[in-house]
Amino acid sequence: MDRNAQRTLNAVSEQAAGSRTMYTCPMHPEIRQDHPGSCPKCGMSLEPVVPVPGEDDDGELHDFQHRFWWTLPLTLVVFVLAMFGAHLDLMDVGTQTWVEFAFSTPVVLWAGAPFFIRGWQSVMNRSPNMWTLISLGTGAAFGYSVVAMLAPQVFPPVFQSMGRVAVYFEAAAVIISLTLFGQLLELKARSKTSAAIKSLLGLAPRTARRINADDSEQDVPLGDVKVGDRLRVRPGEKVPVDGVVTEGGSAVDESMLTGEPMPVAKAVGDKLIGATLNTTGALVMRSEKVGEGTVLAGIVQMVVQAQRSRAPMQRMADQVSGYFVVGVLLVSVLAFFAWGLFGPQPSWVYGLVTAVAVLIVACPCALGLATPMSIMVATGNAANQGVLFRDAAAIENFRKVDTLIVDKTGTLTEGHPRFDRVVVVTGFAEDDVLRLAASLDQGSEHPLAAAIVAAARSKGLTLEKVAGFDSVSGSGVRGVVDGKTLALGNAALMTQLKVAIDPLQPQLEALAKEGASVMMLAIDGHPAGLLVVSDPIKSSTAAALATLKASGLRVIMATGDGIATAKAVAARLGIDEVHGGVKPANKLALVTKLQGEGRIVAMAGDGINDAPALAKANVGVAMGTGTDVAMSSAQVTLVKGDLRGIAEARLISDQTVANMKQNLAFALVYNAIGVPLAAGVLYPFTGWLLSPMIAALAMSLSSLSVITNALRLRQAPAASKPVRP
Repeated sequence: MDRNAQRTLNAVSEQAAGSRTMYTCPMHPEIRQDHPGSCPKCGMSLEPVVPVPGEDDDGELHDFQHRFWWTLPLTLVVFVLAMFGAHLDLMDVGTQTWVEFAFSTPVVLWAGAPFFIRGWQSVMNRSPNMWTLISLGTGAAFGYSVVAMLAPQVFPPVFQSMGRVAVYFEAAAVIISLTLFGQLLELKARSKTSAAIKSLLGLAPRTARRINADDSEQDVPLGDVKVGDRLRVRPGEKVPVDGVVTEGGSAVDESMLTGEPMPVAKAVGDKLIGATLNTTGALVMRSEKVGEGTVLAGIVQMVVQAQRSRAPMQRMADQVSGYFVVGVLLVSVLAFFAWGLFGPQPSWVYGLVTAVAVLIVACPCALGLATPMSIMVATGNAANQGVLFRDAAAIENFRKVDTLIVDKTGTLTEGHPRFDRVVVVTGFAEDDVLRLAASLDQGSEHPLAAAIVAAARSKGLTLEKVAGFDSVSGSGVRGVVDGKTLALGNAALMTQLKVAIDPLQPQLEALAKEGASVMMLAIDGHPAGLLVVSDPIKSSTAAALATLKASGLRVIMATGDGIATAKAVAARLGIDEVHGGVKPANKLALVTKLQGEGRIVAMAGDGINDAPALAKANVGVAMGTGTDVAMSSAQVTLVKGDLRGIAEARLISDQTVANMKQNLAFALVYNAIGVPLAAGVLYPFTGWLLSPMIAALAMSLSSLSVITNALRLRQAPAASKPVRP
């Protein structure tokens, strides 16, 4: 385990112990403190290591929304006055300057205050970043404009335009508003990361029914449950903690954690997992693991560790921006002193103007918009095609994926039991067997029973009333229908009732290899037939896998189902690599192992048991028909749960990354040309000097080129053939 992962787990343990909420930086997990704030390295706001359910972690989002919406009208007024004021002839230029100052001041000094604070912190921490550029650029534009408004006489006549020295209040205000808007998008995306952990933490019940030493019972908070306590779990309730059954029997739905769609029969001595759902019977259990020791707590820790271990795409951009900031500052300072010492009179005024022009022309609008604009357009385009990207890293990484791990239940299959067919003993009709079985199952709450009843009703079969209904926990049901004594259940029930199963033994063995759930119907003590219920493969799965394999992807199945069921489904879909009976930790380990071999891994799943692997994978892909936890843990959601969306997502990734590279090239070329021009390198040869006004115009045009190029993604074609990695 690396150092950052160990720090994260330590923080998780501290917070779980209830000592205090720990905060960390998404980009620098080594930064950890017990109060909110900003990262001293990149300036990004810190977030809780483990979100606390019920607490609002979006304070900064609400604050930025407040600042943005209250000042946006002011920015628009300043922008309109600056661009069209002279043509509208609403007021004289002196009054207009003061109006622009009055409207832009709240935008810059109040709405932009967090950016100036982060910019100052970046200087104090000797870690220049994008906040350094933003605070310097907007501060320079605003400060220069204030001087030009209050003391226009210090500027040479060449800087007079339309009766006044040009001011750039609109540039400062627009930059602040655009930056706030970008932060809102980022904070909303980041809030979805914590949603996965909050959903996981919310799975456990808040209370448990404890049986005291005198056999009295009381509901106690889950945190008060201790190892060794006896707990009652009634039908329809969640199992509170991990433990073992001591009394009773039932079927427990463990799909939320294991992915297995069929409820699992539980009897005395069987293990129970906290947060799973007791379906039909009453249970008494003894708690064995509580708090951090439960399976659910382990999954939470794995999700947190996986999320913190992924280095965001912005890390490299932040490192580059650090050098860029230093370079711009050096050029600005050199221009100031070069003009002041060697320029024409008034030399120091020329020096100030050129230094400000360098800062304005280098203000990172185009550089800052280069990737976000591509991402915004691409995500909108993808959403129209049923593919939801959570962040930029997913779009960047998807094109590199060479290995796809797929869960079975809910990903390759429908994820819920459906009646398949009836296999009858000679002398019995299929419809009669189905009708009698469905009539008997009317009194059962088991999902398999519901599938049989639904199938009979869809065929229009008339169901009869049941007399003497009895549910045998973990085995089946019995009763009398239409004067016939019926029993429906597994082989254990048939053996208990001394029903001969030999006539159906070959069919039972064949169906077991297919991975189906099989129930035998006995009529008056004689076998009548088998009712087969299975989790059907989605109609689109085979075509989707064929397309993905043709594109060069290595496809691996990893499922919590038994190995026999897994191999049966894999054989039908042409999947060669199969891992069956795997737990959440095993799926996470498989992803880690493949990444250690240099593979770029995508994980596709839909269940809570998939959450750690989805978070750890280079790209996690959740089925939109699955659990909220899976969708929150993954970076990509396929709205329709159709694996064909993966091919679509890879094509979008390819197109978007190419577009981002083009935008970055525009921004870098613009800076490579604009900064020297603003510094005055052409003045000795042409006598031409780039004023801050022209610098602001150039800055706007560079941003326009980036936006226009990004909008081309809206016309990008959909996937029509496999996408090569």
